[in-house]
Amino acid sequence: MEFMVLRRANQSTERGIQPPALEPGTFLRPSAEAVRLLRRDGEWSEVHGPFPPRELVAGFVQLEAESREDIVEQVRWWPLFDSGAVYEIRDAGCPGACLGFDERGTAAGTIPDRKQELTRYVVFLRSDAELESDLAPPPEVIDVMNAANEAGVQQGVLLAGEGLMGSSSAVRVHYANSKTSVVDGPFTEIKELIAGYWMLQAASREAAIAWAKAYPYPMPGDLILEIREACERKSHAEFTPEMVAAEERLRAELLEAGLRNAFSKAARGG
Repeated sequence: MEFMVLRRANQSTERGIQPPALEPGTFLRPSAEAVRLLRRDGEWSEVHGPFPPRELVAGFVQLEAESREDIVEQVRWWPLFDSGAVYEIRDAGCPGACLGFDERGTAAGTIPDRKQELTRYVVFLRSDAELESDLAPPPEVIDVMNAANEAGVQQGVLLAGEGLMGSSSAVRVHYANSKTSVVDGPFTEIKELIAGYWMLQAASREAAIAWAKAYPYPMPGDLILEIREACERKSHAEFTPEMVAAEERLRAELLEAGLRNAFSKAARGG
């Protein structure tokens, strides 16, 4: 199964601090450099950041796992330096068989060509009530989207793209000091949710905006897009001895707490 793990933003990520857990995922520049595109009655308008952190994603990574329980367990054992972080786990894919793609290639076998001289931008499709309901667009609409994605890769513009299922099947893993907790979806604040994304490469943000406005989106009415610049990952190989010791201490506390719970459950007879 494919899952998208979204690192929810907070004040720390909005200052540009990159958590180590998302390796080798995509981290985004703070929203002060972002722009939202609003399409209403067929007309586009722009709103420039910064935006409230609670509405934002700071980074994401797509992972494979055997089950939702497995991916939750993986995320719970990520590095704990990022205390206060929230990771949102979503089922990858979209209703109606719109085909995702990434560096592994498209369904037709086309491999994206990353050009280092161009900047990577992520175009998020912000969710709404209709997208949250997982209604499948008509097949002919999906065919147009798949064709546009394939053409974008062949033209050297698109690098990746994927839809996300509604949050009814999602979970959020909350970090607090040495503990984690899991909250099941659905999540009621729809304006905080993402329904899908495209990653493209362009010479400027203006070029990325032009591409975003021209894409054949499946919904005919109003929609909101968010364009964020991706940044290169900083190396986290140089963990200091203090950081390593802190990580080992936190992991020991987690293990001890888990053993206590297991023994307590056994003592109660199940």
